[in-house]
Amino acid sequence: MYTNKLNYKSYLLLCFLIFVSQQKVNSQIVIGTPNLGFTQACANADFNTYSTTFVFSPENGLSASNQFSIELSDANGDFSNETTLYTSNAGTITTSPATINFSLPTTTAGENYKIRIKSSAPMATSSSSNSFAAYYKIQDAPFTINNLVSTGVYCLGGSYLLSIDNPGSGNNNSPLNYSQLTFKWYKETGPTTSIFVSNGASLSVNQEGTYFVETNYGTCTSNSFSNRVTVSSVASGETDAGIASSLGNQFCPDQGATTLSTIQGNSYQWYKDGESISGATNQMYDTIESGTYAVQVDLGSCFASGAIAIMSELFESTINVDETNSIEEDESLLVLISSTANNPEFEWYLDTVLIPDATEDNFEATAYGNYKVVVTETMGCLGSREFSFEITKPYDPFPEVENIPNLISPNGDSINDTWMLPAKYVTGTDTHIVIMSNRGEIVLQTTNYLNNWPENDLNLTSINQVFYYIITTSDNEIKKGSITLIK
Repeated sequence: MYTNKLNYKSYLLLCFLIFVSQQKVNSQIVIGTPNLGFTQACANADFNTYSTTFVFSPENGLSASNQFSIELSDANGDFSNETTLYTSNAGTITTSPATINFSLPTTTAGENYKIRIKSSAPMATSSSSNSFAAYYKIQDAPFTINNLVSTGVYCLGGSYLLSIDNPGSGNNNSPLNYSQLTFKWYKETGPTTSIFVSNGASLSVNQEGTYFVETNYGTCTSNSFSNRVTVSSVASGETDAGIASSLGNQFCPDQGATTLSTIQGNSYQWYKDGESISGATNQMYDTIESGTYAVQVDLGSCFASGAIAIMSELFESTINVDETNSIEEDESLLVLISSTANNPEFEWYLDTVLIPDATEDNFEATAYGNYKVVVTETMGCLGSREFSFEITKPYDPFPEVENIPNLISPNGDSINDTWMLPAKYVTGTDTHIVIMSNRGEIVLQTTNYLNNWPENDLNLTSINQVFYYIITTSDNEIKKGSITLIK
């Protein structure tokens, strides 16, 4: 009886031990070191997908709620402030080995990153992966330094400052727009070789040579590099200063003004076709005009000058009529446009209204008014030129006038601007005319009146002025009266 009880207790103890052992198996797993699917991670906006493969055991040790995650160390391989790159959905990874894809944060930059794998149910952490270089190339395009001027000059014993342009001219994609980036300056030692000089966004140069800078993406190759600048020194006197045009030596005016830039100095003076440009005393000068531009740069104990010829490629065009033209009512005026524009289009306007069907380089105008023609180049350099002209009735200096006027308004509107007399008193009639001010001063005395008084500015004010006239004909007929001038 006693033996049976003992056997029963031993059986219960064995079942308990088996149960506890099974629970321990189900409550822990082992995750192997993650295997990288790459040697270095050089990400950018177009590519940022990487993979890692890992094993874990036992597979049946995972809870149905388990999630695997990938953690990224800092650039020194430290997981004190790890970054979670990926977390799987609950229960989606159940077989070993497993492969997971992930992406890098845009702030990634360093040579010694590591990753590790974690599980949530049960909780387990793998050992860290091998170190790898990782950079997110947030700026991966060429950029400019020295305002794209290819030379720099300093006086002997001084220095020249090279700096990354921000923003620079044109479409320069300055890496200074991204605060997390760092930079490395180099000096060329041969056609394809160079040596590292310094870090930073600028470089003070006191040795002659050709310099450039690259965005620091470590061992990752990139397109984030600058133009080359050749720096030289001068002991005294004058040396050459480079000039760069942001739109090139030939440019289309529809692009806007081109920016001319020169080397850095203490002061500047720009010239166009040999003449100094008033107020053009900065390192840069904007222009839309063709010509030969020069600059003189004061470097302190020495100075430099340079020149550049630029051409704005807007087409040439001319019109065959004057700004003001007159025709009789039954006449017409043939207007012709000559142009070097590529595939030109023509628009004609009368008093700001588009004239339908007038689309050629000529137009026969018959109506009085203000005309405008717009010539547009539609191929190559896109741009337009405008010409304006006016067609009026012929001016008659001796119109039919019945009476001697006593009121005129010389305000330039071509209406009642001068004192118009009847034909029997004007030139050719030997009529003596005298006009006096209200103080008795003679302002006009003639026997050849041309209906043109007043010819000069009489300093009209808001107060009307009064003048007096005496008209004496050849047969001694006399007419007297007053003339009031109003604005």
